[in-house]
Amino acid sequence: MSSTIGRAPELPQPDISAEGSPGVLRRVLLAAGIGSSLFYVVALVLGPMRWEGYSSIDQTISELFAVDAPSRPLVVSLLFVSGVLALAFGFGVLWSAGRNRALRVTGWALVIVGVVDQAGPFFPMHMRDVIAQGGGTFSDTMHITLTIVLSLFFLLAMTFGAVALGKRFRVYSVATILTLLAFGAMASMQADALATNEPTPWQGVYERINVAAYLLWMVVLAIVLLRTQRDAPH
Repeated sequence: MSSTIGRAPELPQPDISAEGSPGVLRRVLLAAGIGSSLFYVVALVLGPMRWEGYSSIDQTISELFAVDAPSRPLVVSLLFVSGVLALAFGFGVLWSAGRNRALRVTGWALVIVGVVDQAGPFFPMHMRDVIAQGGGTFSDTMHITLTIVLSLFFLLAMTFGAVALGKRFRVYSVATILTLLAFGAMASMQADALATNEPTPWQGVYERINVAAYLLWMVVLAIVLLRTQRDAPH
């Protein structure tokens, strides 16, 4: 009895059985998280190439697929693929959770992120000059709402992921959450300037740091779960 005093309780472990076709399918779903991040990065690289005068430093990602933006067709296509892969990854995390309740919450949060991602292109923002002239519509309101919902579920996934998978991943997840909060706040401070078509210096950088932090977190989570499954006894 005395030997257990002060010992941290054991967390339920993920279901990491990798035998047979189900194990292969699970690995594919987990690898989809890496693919999702890659497609998003490709969208961020190729999108600005379709829009002469766009500034990745000063303009937001949402403007790349705004109504009438020259980059919209390409970016929407790439982000659609990214969203489908993110949804698949969420199911992969759910499948891997087993009795690990924290990881199960992470999986459900990622599934919701994947679903909301699919709705995003249907509610694009308008170009900032249109918004400044009062041309904003219900689509702009929904775009802001979906962005807030995504941010909340990003944070939910990271919070429970931090609990689910050991000390090193916990520290990394907390650092990522702090990054999202800090740069998210810095980007949001220029929301009024965007709405009035005034300069928004460095807003694109703040937002891209935010997005990169989340995309990298998803890749790391995928790698951790893939390694756990690979190392499991068969």
